[in-house]
Amino acid sequence: MSLIEIIPCLSDNYAYLIRDEKTNKNILVDAPEHGPIETYLDKKALSLDAILITHHHNDHIDGINYLKIKYSPKVIGAKRDKHRLPPLDVEVEEGKELKIGSKTFEIYDVDGHTIGHIAYGLMEDKALFSGDSLMVMGCGRLFEGTPEDMWKSLQKLKQLPDDIMIYSGHEYTKSNIEFALSVDPQNEKLKDRRIRTLDSIAKGIPTVPSTLEEELETNPFLRESEASILDNIETVGSDPVSRFAKIRALKDTF
Repeated sequence: MSLIEIIPCLSDNYAYLIRDEKTNKNILVDAPEHGPIETYLDKKALSLDAILITHHHNDHIDGINYLKIKYSPKVIGAKRDKHRLPPLDVEVEEGKELKIGSKTFEIYDVDGHTIGHIAYGLMEDKALFSGDSLMVMGCGRLFEGTPEDMWKSLQKLKQLPDDIMIYSGHEYTKSNIEFALSVDPQNEKLKDRRIRTLDSIAKGIPTVPSTLEEELETNPFLRESEASILDNIETVGSDPVSRFAKIRALKDTF
């Protein structure tokens, strides 16, 4: 098993440090800024052996150049998006495994938020590093992809084991859960989750990660065809992608 550390960055971003206890290799997922990551590594006298990039947005890569100079990690990202990522030492693509130390990552194409966005599955640790694709209680805004792109990406991730933990890129859960209640107000599990979420936030505890099971029960972007949502968003009779698009549009103006 790995030790997965959450490193808060910027105002609401998360970087994740995966500590491979068998080989003492340390693997970072995204680098929104270098300061908090450098502080964490130096305080614990840790190396940095690899950086996994989920997508090209600045709030996920801005710390990479500094960390590369100081710690000399391998920088790893999507082959099909390498033209707008920091220089890559390793290019990855869906369907091929990535091995670092004793860890094996599955690669998933998850277009929608951006084109070329990828997620990393660490199955032995029941962890999915999803960036801004599937998020806790939400999904990323569609800056480059279409509703169909994101819907297909989420359908892919819905097939993963229910107990996999979703490590997404931001602390957006409070606003996401308030929106979810606006389109799924009779969902008792959602109401209970709101209470637990607000309690965690009040205590300064990250609401990330969550299980895929929790997301399937309460995340409206995974529930576009549920009867409890259909009447509220007035999409009865439409196709699933159109329902998803309506929910995404409502969230964009919430």
